[in-house]
Order: sequence, then structure tokens, then C-alpha cells
Amino acid sequence: MASPDIELMAHLMRRAGFGATYEELERHAAKGYDATVDELLSPKDQPDLEMDLLERYFVDWKEMNALEVNQAYLTYRMINTERPLQEKMTLFWHGIFCVGNSKCEHGGQIQTQLNMFRELGMGSFPKLLLALSVDPAMVFYLDNCMSHKDAINENFGRELLELFAMGVGMDGHANYTEEDVKECARAFTGWTIANAIPRYPYGRHPSQFAFNAADHDYGEKTFQGETGNFNGDDIIEIIVKQPSAARFIARHLYNFFVADEPQVPAWQGTPPRDIDAIKELEDAYFESNYDITAMLRVLFKSQWFKDARFEKVKSPAETVAGTMRLVQDFTSPKPGLHPIAMEIRYMGQDLMNPPTVEGWHTGQEWIDSGTLVERINFTADQIGNVALPGVKAIIDRLSSEGVNQPDALIARCLDMLGAYSLPEETRNYLVEHIGRSGELKPGTEAYGAQVAQTLQLIVATQEYQFA
Repeated sequence: MASPDIELMAHLMRRAGFGATYEELERHAAKGYDATVDELLSPKDQPDLEMDLLERYFVDWKEMNALEVNQAYLTYRMINTERPLQEKMTLFWHGIFCVGNSKCEHGGQIQTQLNMFRELGMGSFPKLLLALSVDPAMVFYLDNCMSHKDAINENFGRELLELFAMGVGMDGHANYTEEDVKECARAFTGWTIANAIPRYPYGRHPSQFAFNAADHDYGEKTFQGETGNFNGDDIIEIIVKQPSAARFIARHLYNFFVADEPQVPAWQGTPPRDIDAIKELEDAYFESNYDITAMLRVLFKSQWFKDARFEKVKSPAETVAGTMRLVQDFTSPKPGLHPIAMEIRYMGQDLMNPPTVEGWHTGQEWIDSGTLVERINFTADQIGNVALPGVKAIIDRLSSEGVNQPDALIARCLDMLGAYSLPEETRNYLVEHIGRSGELKPGTEAYGAQVAQTLQLIVATQEYQFA
């Protein structure tokens, strides 16, 4: 059985990254939990992917025009990043600050936005909101380029308050009024995008933010009880100091990293699952002057995080990326990446193309009869392929340990997959099944097949759908 340190490290790497092999867990455990958390919180200490090299293999990654190209690139990053928490936070913000390919100038604009999340997503929340407000993909997606001083479009102003920074309400009370929405929208008039540069003969040029001073409403505005000649910067400064902003970010972080919460629209009338944990995160938000890394440090080092194991349903992105990291496939560029990326879509998460600006509903809503079959088939196909390096490494390790009893084989396979556990009834069934497969003889070809089959049976269980 895995040691308590390995079990805790497996939990951390599932949540703060996309999982890890058993050997990686052992290396992290040797460093210690706090040291590993500090390393995860300092992603720029680790090298990033070398795009110059990758673009030689995937030439369509240069312009990132098609949705499927962007999805393949994002999937490759999740599989191979040495900055797992940075990439996980990029996925986190992508699920909140939603922009969809269904309404976008071209796919590369969303990729530019994701790069901004990588750069700013673990830092100052007001700086992140400001960058979002001038992001060409968001300006276009939520029609702020169509909002004028004499004819405001409330789309961006409304979503900034409702879905990006404050939420509809908390503790049974509304967080803003319809008048706040209008005043917010007025403050962002003139925040638009420049005319596009023709793509020929040099290819696409990224869209650029532009401030049209002649189209900005310079009139006095009243927002969240404050009055002044506010512009977008001022609105953001007012937003981030509200208790509702602290609650909104704290609850999103808890839902994403700790345990599944009710869906966002229910938050006004539904209290947090663990109000004490939320309060700790809110305190960190204000004490650090709205710093996301400070909140993450409190989260990952808390006892309530350490105790919340297998309290989250894996998202499709986590399922696919975690599986590929485990089997150690596509660790370098090669054909076949696009079908792997498409599996995330088939499981219900069409990356860079969310169903609405609200994003995806998470938790148990990830699972239905169709997506569950897709999850099990994909994961079992990969983990049962004895030719893949990660699977072969598991077989070799168990063989070297001389594991030759069904109950011991089940136990060690659970360890190798990330220190999972099974109900006694399920475990007994698997032990009985493996016992009928013949004698376990480490080092033989038949042994490899028996290990692979055991791994497949485990990933097909209900318990394996949780992280």
C-alpha cells in the first residue's frame, strides 16, 4: 500500500495539476508537501514549452485559426507542461471568463487570451480583470465594441458583474442592481478594438484593443454606492474591494480545487459547502491586496483541502490529460494528437467553445450515460495498451516487486493509478476476477496482460471518475 505521504501527494497533483506517475509522486514526497506546493506556486521557475520547436512539427500552430488546432495545442500543453498549476489555472479562468469559438474573429484570439491567463492568472485579481477588459477576444465576444456613449450595450457590463467578478448575490442578497449594470456599461464605452489589418500577404494579424475617446461617456456615474466620473479602471477598483468579489473568487477556487459545489446560478441562495474554508480564502484575498497566489497558498496548505479527497468529479480535460500523463504518451510531437484532443469534446467539454458565457456546469453534471461510456472506453483503451511507456513502467515495477497474489495486485494497481481506494464489495469482485485469470507469474508476457487488465477494471469503476 502507498504511504500516507504518497496518498497526500497524489491528491495534490490531481488537483493542482493533471496527476502524476507513481515515480513522480515519490520524488515529490521526498521533497515534502510544503516544498512541492511552493514549487507549484512558482511556475516561472520551470521551463515553458518551446513553441519554435513545436511549430516545426505542427505548422498550423503558427496561426491557430481552426478550433480543433487550438484544442490540440491546449491538450498538448496539459499533457506536457512542467508548470502544472499554471496550466490548471488557465483552465480555471477559461471556465469563468468564457469566450467561445462560435463567436470569435478567429481561434488565435482565444489562444492569445489563454496566454494572458497564463501570465496573469496567478497574480493580482484587479490586473487580471483589467487585462480581460481590454482583451480583443472578450471585447468582441461580449459586444463591447458595439457599446457607444449614446447607445450602450450592457452585455460586457452585465457579465463582468454577474459571471466574472461578483456573482448575482450572496447570503440571500443581491450583489448589484440593474442601475449598477447600466453605469458599469457606461464606464466601458469607447473600449473597443482597432480595425483589422488585412491578412494578405503576411497572414493574420492579431486584433488590438483601442480606446476611442470620442465614444466614451465622461458623465458622472453612480456604481455600488460610489459616485464619480468613472471609467473602466475605476469600476474594477470598486469591484475588487467588495466582499462579494472575495466570496465569488473564494467559492470558485473551492469548487475547482477542493470539492464540488452547487452550480454558480444557485450561489445567491445556497450557502457554501464549507463557510469556514471560504472565510479563510476571503481573508487571504483582502490581506494580500487581492492576490490569487496568496489564496492558493492558503488553500493547498489547509487541512480542509488535504481532507477533501475524491470529492470532485474529474472534468473531461482532467480525465484526458491525466490519463495521457499517466501512460506517458504524446510526450513529444507526433501524429494522432488531434483525435486525443477530440476526446475531451466527446466527453462534454468543447474547450474554447463553451455552451454559453456561463461556461460549463461541473461536478456530477459532467456525467451522463453517454459521457460515462466515453470516459471508460477512452481511459481503458489507453491504460490497457501495454506498449505505452507509462503502462510498461507499471508492469515492470510490479514485476520487480514480485507481486503475485490477486489482492496484492489490486492494491498496487490502485497505488500506481494515484492511490485510489475501492469499496470492499468492488474490491472483492476484482480480486475474485483476477484470481480466475490464471497464476500470476511476474516477468512473463501473460503477467503484463494481467496487470493491464487489472488497471482497466479499476479505471472502469465509479470511484475512478473522482479526483
